Amino acid sequence: MSGPIASARSSAGSEGSRIGGASARWALAAALLGFFVMTLDALIVNVALPEIGRGFHAGITGLQWVVDGYTLMFAALLLSAGAIADRVGAREAFGGGLALFTVASALCGFAPNLGVLIGARLVQGAGAAVIVPASLALLREAYPDSAQRARAISFWAMGGTAGGAAGPVLGGLLSAVNWRMIFFVNLPVGLLALFLLSRTHRSPRRADAPFDWTGQVAAVVAMGALTFAAIETGSAGLTAPRVLVALAIAVIAAVVFVVAQARGRNPMVPLPLLRERTMVISASVGFALNVGFYGMIFLLSLYLQQEHGLSPLMTGLAFLPMTLLSAFVSPTAAWCAAKFGPRMPVITGQLAMVGGLVLLCLPNASAPNWLVVLLMIPVGTGGSLAVPAVTSVLLDHVPAERAGTASGVLNASRQLGGALAVAVFGALVAQHTTFFHGLRTSLLIAAALVLLTAAASVLLKPAHQ
Repeated sequence: MSGPIASARSSAGSEGSRIGGASARWALAAALLGFFVMTLDALIVNVALPEIGRGFHAGITGLQWVVDGYTLMFAALLLSAGAIADRVGAREAFGGGLALFTVASALCGFAPNLGVLIGARLVQGAGAAVIVPASLALLREAYPDSAQRARAISFWAMGGTAGGAAGPVLGGLLSAVNWRMIFFVNLPVGLLALFLLSRTHRSPRRADAPFDWTGQVAAVVAMGALTFAAIETGSAGLTAPRVLVALAIAVIAAVVFVVAQARGRNPMVPLPLLRERTMVISASVGFALNVGFYGMIFLLSLYLQQEHGLSPLMTGLAFLPMTLLSAFVSPTAAWCAAKFGPRMPVITGQLAMVGGLVLLCLPNASAPNWLVVLLMIPVGTGGSLAVPAVTSVLLDHVPAERAGTASGVLNASRQLGGALAVAVFGALVAQHTTFFHGLRTSLLIAAALVLLTAAASVLLKPAHQ
């Protein structure tokens, strides 16, 4: 019997080596590129907004939808994207999401009018929502050893960091040629990632994986209606019939979502999870941080070009010090948490962001550009310090079987914060007599919100307490 057993062991070892070798490296490369292009797209568009507006003769309301169409679908579908990956398999879900994102990028580039561009951005966001959880599931399959998987995830995260740092600069550079190039640049990256993915092994699938259709539809409707109401308030006013109808739809859809989670057989977000203090505080922190960061990016992209007369390229370069320093700060969050406790980087990061947002409000409208560039840095670095730390605190507190759901809620809260920041702050700018006064009011609101969540973060406790 030793012969067959030895042969079987040899075969199994060879198979394990094969799966953990070349195929795993292809999976990591594909996942890294997917995360890179998705993060790149989230920031590259902001710098090109004035050029898009001129190209389509669009006002700030249309530009808000160009940004929020993507973010809205990203936030709404994140809650159930993990279940989709379980149903069809991580490899197939990642490939489908990336293909959808790539095709939608081409549609954005060829868009003949603003309506088509916004519609294609919605499709882009749907694809991006699947890419994130599916890429992590793909790495979990490719690297069953926890130490190897941790190294793989660190490389994967570097893809997002590189995309975030390159986004504003590349957006400015490509917009100087033609704003459509900011979408076409996604095509070769997406196609390369799909080619690399084709060299990996098929993923197992669970056809019986539960999916909460009612909750998912209700979440999309609630978030969409709320965002619509916030954007339209800027041009039509809070008492406009279409705004009131949208708010009513948002409330009804939110009630349906809560009922579906309370009574459904397979809820996306079990309500007991939302009653846990750590979950509530972490989601609130994530929401507030994205309000501050993405609200600032949206407003300053327009402000520096429309009010200060910077070119798209110079505007992109203005964001570079913040994005580069943020990339270096993010890895220190784990060290700070280990040395000073998990609350320290969460609270310190938020206070740094508050300081940056407030300082950006102090100079007058004629302040030199170098001062604006300098004051953006604590906003970006503060967020980069707080986000990994609050994610770690959350995952240390929730049971292992709820880690995926908890991280989905946290990330959906963050994306919703970014979407509402663009909607509300754009409305405030439209209602003020000057852009600068609207910008100042918006940044002060963001600072107050982040300060509130920083105070709430004092209630976070280490996992062993």
